[in-house]
Amino acid sequence: MRKIIAVAGPTAVGKTKYAIETAKAFKGEIVSCDSMQLYKYMDIGSAKPTAEEQAEVKHWLVDEIDPKASFSVAKYCSMAKNAIEDIFSRGKTPVIEGGTGLYLNSLLYDMDFGCAPADDQLRLTLEKEAELFGPEYIYSKLEAVDPEAARRIHPNNVKKVIRALEGASNGNNIEDFNKCKQKCKDYDAILIGLTRNRHELYDRINLRVDKMVEQGLFDEVKELLEMGLNEDDISMKGIGYKEIIGYFDGLYNKDEAIELIKKNSRHLAKRQLTWFRRYEDMKWFNLSEYKSDDEAVEVVNEWVRTQML
Repeated sequence: MRKIIAVAGPTAVGKTKYAIETAKAFKGEIVSCDSMQLYKYMDIGSAKPTAEEQAEVKHWLVDEIDPKASFSVAKYCSMAKNAIEDIFSRGKTPVIEGGTGLYLNSLLYDMDFGCAPADDQLRLTLEKEAELFGPEYIYSKLEAVDPEAARRIHPNNVKKVIRALEGASNGNNIEDFNKCKQKCKDYDAILIGLTRNRHELYDRINLRVDKMVEQGLFDEVKELLEMGLNEDDISMKGIGYKEIIGYFDGLYNKDEAIELIKKNSRHLAKRQLTWFRRYEDMKWFNLSEYKSDDEAVEVVNEWVRTQML
């Protein structure tokens, strides 16, 4: 059985470093599993691997998509599996790295992306209602028919709300994706979960946001807005982007925007941990328990070696 290695965990836990070290140890190439790093021009806010890091190990699915373009988990799955097959074909090991749970799920399980067929008439009706009555109106409809999906989707993400309503109307709500049990048969997966003690993780998140601001995050968002992107684009709804748009719109001051990014990043980390802990065969490593990153890398890779046999 061909084997892939997946390095998952919450934002700011240190996935990039560990994925690179694991890829170097097992003749691997990294396939990004991050919904923001896919986009071009969005470098700082997505915590994209640096040019130096990408030079150490080849990275796939980074800087691939125009931030104006539509994108979906189905497209991600197709692109990622093509990358995986390319890596296998050259005798190397695919190392999946990132924190987007649904993207990882699409590589581990057989997900039926056609389970919610498009309903053109319903879509047109919902789009018209959103235009006439506002996004809150159709969001309230989703809350009524699929509250679980409503909790995961931002009220202003009109396209996603409408898609969820289409699925619900056909008796297939989004929750079905999260209940996929049939594992992908194309390869076996070695799952590594990285975590840290909560206070340490939150400190790392706060420090990362401060560093992003120092690196020019506000200027990056300004440039994207000048390119014609706006708050309606899915790419601009990512944490670190939507909050700064709010600042530019005068909703709060700069310090408040920064604190909001930190707060939303901490909440994201909680959701990511909840998602990844569902995987019973994921081996967890608490990085706070090791004296150094080098020691932790050695322990992680030694465990991976036992799984590669």
